[in-house]
Amino acid sequence: MKKVRDEVFSLDGELAEYRKKNNYFAVLGEGSHDANIMFIGEAPGRNEAKTGRPFCGAAGRILDDLLLSINVPREDVYITNIVKDRPPENRDPLPSEIELYAPFLDRQIDIIKPKILATLGRFSMEYIMRKFELVFELESISAAHGKMYDAFASYGAIKIIPLYHPAAAIYNQSLKETLKKDFQELKTP
Repeated sequence: MKKVRDEVFSLDGELAEYRKKNNYFAVLGEGSHDANIMFIGEAPGRNEAKTGRPFCGAAGRILDDLLLSINVPREDVYITNIVKDRPPENRDPLPSEIELYAPFLDRQIDIIKPKILATLGRFSMEYIMRKFELVFELESISAAHGKMYDAFASYGAIKIIPLYHPAAAIYNQSLKETLKKDFQELKTP
């Protein structure tokens, strides 16, 4: 993982410049390198960029509560994002940014070898579904959330479970119950 970190920190481009200008950190991920579950978000927010830790703000507190609801300690999973640097004004990641950072995510998946990839939000869902040749299954996050898809990684069979991003529950409280229900799927494989 150190090599991945060093390569991300040496990137050039708009987001890397924004990181340097604001004294932010690239946010690679954290958790168990033996995790069965890998959560993949979209890009770091301000709190994450300030600390270098994924999901450490309000969305992170929701994620922690959701993990508690299925009796899975945060330290037993791995949490990362597709894009490792914070986009300005917390905007959505651009396709070119996803393309630039995705190879780092791909390497993290190959290193950790999770059994479940839980995508958090539509950008990570779309990237992972395409990567694992599930384009024919691709639908909106509102239709796909909580479903389980079978796929194959370089190291064997895996499950992909699209989930709403925990931040969505900040703005729409009713989604918290939906997320809790969807998280139950993480216990089944």
